[in-house]
Amino acid sequence: MTAGTDSPARTAQPRGAEAPAPEPWPGIDPDDLPDGLVVADERGLVVCFNAAASRLTAVPVAEALGRPLDRALPLEDLKGHRWWALTDPYGGLATRRGQPERNLLLPGGREVLVSARYVREHPTGPVRRVVVSLRGTEARRRTERSHAELIATVAHELRSPLTSVKGFTATLLSKWERFTDEQKRLMLETVDADAGRIKRLIAELLDISRIDSGRLEVRRQPVDIAAAIGRHIQVHTTAGQPPDRFFVRTRPGLPALWADPDKIDQILGNLLENAVRHGAGTVTIEVAPRTAGDDGTGEEGTEVTVRDEGPGIPEESMNRVFTRFWRGSKRGGTGLGLYIVKGLVEAHGGTITVGPGPRGGAEFRFILPVGAPAHLV
Repeated sequence: MTAGTDSPARTAQPRGAEAPAPEPWPGIDPDDLPDGLVVADERGLVVCFNAAASRLTAVPVAEALGRPLDRALPLEDLKGHRWWALTDPYGGLATRRGQPERNLLLPGGREVLVSARYVREHPTGPVRRVVVSLRGTEARRRTERSHAELIATVAHELRSPLTSVKGFTATLLSKWERFTDEQKRLMLETVDADAGRIKRLIAELLDISRIDSGRLEVRRQPVDIAAAIGRHIQVHTTAGQPPDRFFVRTRPGLPALWADPDKIDQILGNLLENAVRHGAGTVTIEVAPRTAGDDGTGEEGTEVTVRDEGPGIPEESMNRVFTRFWRGSKRGGTGLGLYIVKGLVEAHGGTITVGPGPRGGAEFRFILPVGAPAHLV
């Protein structure tokens, strides 16, 4: 049987065949597929070898067509075993329907992701076609590198506070009597602050895991957004920031906001810390009602804008602000905060954007829909 269209660049009549088989995919061009596609007939001869397969394997289409599948596509597992001899699609178990995706090696050691399906006319009948899908490993490698970079970044950030905690506790345990009460208090306060930093880093790591896996839960309650902003400003002023650095404007007519209070605190905390650490001048926080139709969605909500008067974000970096490990300056941080902020806002069904502020600096704006919990609707 032929698998493909009548284009000689993709399909060919198997050697020894007397008449062309009917076209099984009318109107579908295998060369349009983004993944490699290889199809062998009931005799194990390749009848379809699309352009993506040729690119991935470096085997010309004309050379592959009509050849036995194990010769046109000589694959080995990571231990050096010949894959077709191990899987034996034509002579193996009659109930087997295919092979799940796995990493295999092409000649020369190049890795490729391979999956296969065995097509039978009835469940335990002979194999009529073997359909093989090929994909490059670049996307998976990028994901693996991203995960490795995440682990390395968090490990690096954890090392400093853990070293501090270990050093101070060891010193206190071995030389407790030598220190005054004031010295003990200072060291314990440092340990407490570093332990808090470790806790925040672990929380960030868990948030990223939940965001990436789609398991982030939002527990909606009534939230007073203005009061939450006030608490965060108080934290910064207690830490030494001048009170007049912050300007809050709350517009009248705010709708009732149902959101997860802890996650709203995370969003506000990250945005305000970002403005204080990387920005300059006055940090303006504005809360306004979002009327239906303002953004074309027809949805009512609450709009919060946080802007500073610092150097701002280069235009070429705007589209990377909410990605992992983006840092606007060299002033520390993991580069994960804004990535988490975007995930938390979107978990509420909201949106967040960034742009230049009217007086320079960066302006972050997020919109949260009103939405009440389902059991109260």
